Amino acid sequence: MPTESHFKTIQKFPVEYSPSTLTQYVSERTGMTVVVVDQKGPKVLGFFALATEIHNDSGAPHTLEHLCFMGSKSYPFKGVLDKLATRAYSNTNAWTATDHTAYTLDTAGWEGFAQILPVYLEHVVVPTLKDTACYTEVHHVDGTGHDAGVVYSEMQGVQNTQSELMNLKAKRLLYPEGVGFRYETGGMMEQLRILTADRIRQFHHEMYQPKNLCLVIGGEVDHIDLLQILDQFEGTILQDIPKPEAPFKRPWIESKQAPLLLRSLTETVEFPEEDESTGEILVSFFGPSCNDTLYSSALSILLYYLAGSSASVLENTLVEKEQVTSAVSYSTETRPLTVIEISLSSVATESLAKVENRFYELLKETAAKELDMVYIRDSISRERRRIKFYAESSLSFFTDQIIMDFLFGKRDGSTLREIETMREYDVLETWTDDQWRDLLRKWMSDAYHVTILGRPSAALSHKLKSDEEARVAKQIESLGPEGLKKLEQRLAEAKADNDKEIPKEIFDRFKVPDTKSIHFIPTVTARSGLARQIGRSENPIQKVIDSESADLPLFIQFEHVQTNFVHLTLILGTESVPVPLRPLLSIYLGSFFNLPIVRNGERTDFEQVIMDLEKDTVGYGIESGSGLGNPEVLAVQLQLEVEKYATAIQWLKDLLFGSVFDVTRIKAITKRFLADIPEEKRSGSDMAYAASMAINVSPASIGRARSTLTRALYLKRVMRLLESSPDTIISQLDSIRSALAQHSNFRVLVIANVEKLANPVSSWKVFTTNLDSSKPLIPLESRLSRLTPAGLSPGSSAYIIPLPTIDSSFAIANAHGPSSLLDPCIPALMVALGYLEAIEGPLWTSVRGTGLAYGVSFSHSAESGHLFFEVYRSPNAFAAFSASKATIEEYASGKTEFEALGLEGAISSIVLGFANRQASMAGAAQWSFVRQVIRKLPSDWTEIVMKKVREVEVGEIKKVIKEILLPIFESETTNLVVTCAPIMQEEQVKGFESLGFSPQVKPLNFFQDDY
Repeated sequence: MPTESHFKTIQKFPVEYSPSTLTQYVSERTGMTVVVVDQKGPKVLGFFALATEIHNDSGAPHTLEHLCFMGSKSYPFKGVLDKLATRAYSNTNAWTATDHTAYTLDTAGWEGFAQILPVYLEHVVVPTLKDTACYTEVHHVDGTGHDAGVVYSEMQGVQNTQSELMNLKAKRLLYPEGVGFRYETGGMMEQLRILTADRIRQFHHEMYQPKNLCLVIGGEVDHIDLLQILDQFEGTILQDIPKPEAPFKRPWIESKQAPLLLRSLTETVEFPEEDESTGEILVSFFGPSCNDTLYSSALSILLYYLAGSSASVLENTLVEKEQVTSAVSYSTETRPLTVIEISLSSVATESLAKVENRFYELLKETAAKELDMVYIRDSISRERRRIKFYAESSLSFFTDQIIMDFLFGKRDGSTLREIETMREYDVLETWTDDQWRDLLRKWMSDAYHVTILGRPSAALSHKLKSDEEARVAKQIESLGPEGLKKLEQRLAEAKADNDKEIPKEIFDRFKVPDTKSIHFIPTVTARSGLARQIGRSENPIQKVIDSESADLPLFIQFEHVQTNFVHLTLILGTESVPVPLRPLLSIYLGSFFNLPIVRNGERTDFEQVIMDLEKDTVGYGIESGSGLGNPEVLAVQLQLEVEKYATAIQWLKDLLFGSVFDVTRIKAITKRFLADIPEEKRSGSDMAYAASMAINVSPASIGRARSTLTRALYLKRVMRLLESSPDTIISQLDSIRSALAQHSNFRVLVIANVEKLANPVSSWKVFTTNLDSSKPLIPLESRLSRLTPAGLSPGSSAYIIPLPTIDSSFAIANAHGPSSLLDPCIPALMVALGYLEAIEGPLWTSVRGTGLAYGVSFSHSAESGHLFFEVYRSPNAFAAFSASKATIEEYASGKTEFEALGLEGAISSIVLGFANRQASMAGAAQWSFVRQVIRKLPSDWTEIVMKKVREVEVGEIKKVIKEILLPIFESETTNLVVTCAPIMQEEQVKGFESLGFSPQVKPLNFFQDDY
């Protein structure tokens, strides 16, 4: 008979608009809070959040996010938590925000979650926090005199970026000294270099107490088991934590509060950038209390009205008509006083002050005249639909609200209870124009504010480089050869201490959980029209489809799940689009929902099109089919309520066939895309991928055609033609539409509760009327058929690209890989990658664990027949690449043996991967479609592979490592791209030359392509 739990139920309630029930518990022994969100599905998610407040830029909160994974009281070994988690179908992670730190546990099934939960919580509450762990994870100087460490490398990659510099300045102006929201909790590099282990331990002692901890757990949860686990856990830590009854100052609530602004402030911040043509504007206001649900919801509606779409006031005026910025975006920060942030992107540098003034002028103009109350009420209805949609489709939907309530809400549960209903929207629907304009005036148009003008500076870019070179040179000189040798030895000793072998008996205590607790979401496939050519199922849903008299010659696959919404996807092949016109797909896609349309002979302006779309849908979009397993096709997607099914089909027809390529609209969209290019070029990771695509993928690929490096030149030509010969571009866009909008080019996916659909097949008659259905279905193209000679035969290319906008380095390499998921080597390859890439696995230990990079990873693309290897955010990409190579060579040669526990973990990670694909009803249904239609795999392929990976032998793993993985590290068989800070250029060249590469140093514009 179990003893009575120390955890008492505060409240339990079903959420009116979601298939979820919330239960809140609080421990009477330690004060720990637990909120469970019961929801069906294969996944159980845990978020363990602590309020973390600090009044400096030391980065102590951020360091703990890393250090807690380095061992705990009962498990004092680095990696033990993650090795156990991997075997239990789990992933761990963490993040640090300004006001809290959260640790995540992402698991397939309750049994695995329950096994790892107490081990994880001990790592959070009673970690070892050893000096040696602080040395390798936070900051150290290596034997060459350069600064390194996982946390340091991470912040090195972001500290001098445009967004970080502007946001930090805004925080400094919004908040005075002594208010925690003022500071960079990630840590500034100069502060991380002097942060001590003692200070980190002190911060942990102050903040990491159970009474300051909230567990948010979502999924199919066994409440009785959960409370027993937590009761037992609490009993093991009482001697290690401050006495629960000791006084505790609640962070953020019992601290110094932010005063209201007494005047408006504007400051200019420079950021490093060689291209000085465009800057950014960031505007911040204080808003209502985050605990005021009514006004917070009203603010959300108002912001959408102002900047939510191309039809909204700020976007329509500043982006579409006046074209002074490429985008107006908004966000809110949940705090005791909500912070409203509005960003204006890609503003001409010489016009920053002028556009700032126009922005405030427009706010005042809007507040001075009547608002469009029809659009506001439509926005309220849309917000209701969106909340219902995401509450159903995302297991973590309530997480942020629960964490924010724990940070800033009332401890009696009353503010959390606001989640139960959407009554606030009932009230907002009664608001008058005056009430909405009062809201706008109070919090924005008449309010004091902080404005940051972000100005690009080539001089600052050069200064940062020279200053860093001088600092490092001085550091090396002051250390001297003897000092550097001592540091190298100290680092080696620290690594040795951190990497002590974990006793096998620890793992023996934990058995791999049974997969019976993983409840995958069932989906039933039915087909009509041309889709029947790939097979016809015998099931009740197929009978529903067959019962309709209409059998249209249109490829439609239905995936039946118990959802309250409909997810429509129209897939368009691109083979018929002439190659010289494929770069124009950027404009076609960008304008797809933003053009006037002609419906029944009457023209509807694009603003009304957007407003009507928003009224009829939950969401809409058009993009490449990368998420559907084929990056060379296009996918038009609509999400909507069941009763809008026929309306959505009419929308697809109107948008595809009835849109008007208006010259003014096309000019505005092209100008916006051009304005965004300098900002896109500031990303080291994105530009490494863009250059890699230019090397490996031919001009026939829509990925290359739409990349930043193509648009940078091609769209300038488009803009010139729009001025001199606009009919040429309009004619080309018509040609693209004609090529795409063919009956033989359509494949439709309908995800829905098919039994609730009225006329699931015959509703498509309106779409197919007047279409030529005599031609056979065009086969879907593949990326494999659109490779360059270098992509078909990797080994001819290696490039170093200096980027003045970054302070770290990135690398992407590609070699041959299997081009089909039916390849017999796939199970062994999956196990090999799962083993090598495991958290605290071989690559993690040799690269991230030594501070050589924030991360390295492999990815396999069957679509292109490539294996990719990426180094992400590294102080030395070559060193991370070289260390990865050495690690993998040891396994290939047999020098390092495979551990049975690690192989178990690799198989469990594969199971988790399949659960991730099917974590929601729509996800499960889409994966069924991708598996059968796009990848042409058997319907039971998942089950077959899960069986085969358990049968993989070590010899098979070594074989794929030698034949598939190792070639990616050899100059003769891989294509390599490195982007790095200019200061790192010489080091990267010499390093890769030592591995046999012949890297060429090229500027980014070398890879631009104008077709």
